[in-house]
Amino acid sequence: MNEIILNTKVQSFINKHLDSNVTSLIFKGSPFLEIETKVLVEQIEAKKRCQKKLPTWFNTENIYFPNKLNIEQTSSETTASYKAQLIHGESLIDLTGGFGVDCYYFSKTFKHVKHCELNESLSKLVAHNFVQLKTNIETIHIDGIDYLKSSKEHFSWVYIDPSRRHDSKGKVFFLKDCLPNVPQHLDLLFEASHNIMIKTSPLLDFSVGLKELKHVKTIHVVAVNNEVKELLWVLEKGYNEETEVKTVNLKPQINEVFNFLLKEEPNAIVDYQLPLSYLYEPNAALLKSGAFNTIACKLNIGKLHKHSHLYTSDKLIDFPGRRFRIQQILAYSKKLLKKESFTKANITVRNFPETVEQLRKRYHIKDGGDIYLFFTMDYSDSKIVLVCAKIS
Repeated sequence: MNEIILNTKVQSFINKHLDSNVTSLIFKGSPFLEIETKVLVEQIEAKKRCQKKLPTWFNTENIYFPNKLNIEQTSSETTASYKAQLIHGESLIDLTGGFGVDCYYFSKTFKHVKHCELNESLSKLVAHNFVQLKTNIETIHIDGIDYLKSSKEHFSWVYIDPSRRHDSKGKVFFLKDCLPNVPQHLDLLFEASHNIMIKTSPLLDFSVGLKELKHVKTIHVVAVNNEVKELLWVLEKGYNEETEVKTVNLKPQINEVFNFLLKEEPNAIVDYQLPLSYLYEPNAALLKSGAFNTIACKLNIGKLHKHSHLYTSDKLIDFPGRRFRIQQILAYSKKLLKKESFTKANITVRNFPETVEQLRKRYHIKDGGDIYLFFTMDYSDSKIVLVCAKIS
């Protein structure tokens, strides 16, 4: 960590060039003899990436930023804040601390937080930043698993965010292929705490995770503005009841939430219906959870087709996703669509043999406007087009 980066003139230069062309900066070189151009550009790029993702770090003076890859891999403040609202207690240890965003938010709900990080320079950098952020988090340069092996401490919670190994790209995502190997060390984790939270990529399949883990109490599917960011696996020592799935789509105004027990989905009986007055499209978190039948049963709404995952009702209801008023129901016909002559519309395809791009090209429909076209199938396998208006 080059502490000269924190010099007032250097920080001023970084702030001044947050929107500058990186190639141009590299060509001009560093105006500071003690700082390499590469290091300076890394600081500019990393801080720029934090502007929306990590506004607290962005707006705090004398923060030292790691390379942009660390910024890409870290939790956003939005998801870190959500995690901290789920758990609390006397003490927490983060075995894979990274840039420390999750730890920072855990420190608001725990009296004592330990941040373990194997990378020495990153550990020093985070320790410096925690001072600027006025937290009392303890940073330790060590492999988190090794720390637990050599410690007799007991924590209220253990938190771990295993990373996928590079050689496992393209293969089925297993926890055993990650570092640390959580399934291999699960007993060790339970010796350190009765409560464990594991953060994983959304790519991890529920069935795979449940086979590799034990005592899974809850799985949280966390989306931000309709993009699934992470899965949170909450384990409780000795828990052998049904696993609950909690889906949340974090939005600026009102979060969309839907919870269910995993056992409910295979037993849910769906009422298939033709399109009624309103159409509902599930958010990304709900789609990831696979609660395609449970949502229809719990909310007492109809489903258009087994594979469409679109829902309908006569009365407008609250729904974890987008809501539309159906204005027209058209049988899919090339002649009819050309006759209707939609010049501009938002197009969605669900369980339909053609892509959005193909449909736009064929019918000369530009993107945007207030009309929403859903190309899908009804329960009799008939191709239909639903002309809708979005409900805010």
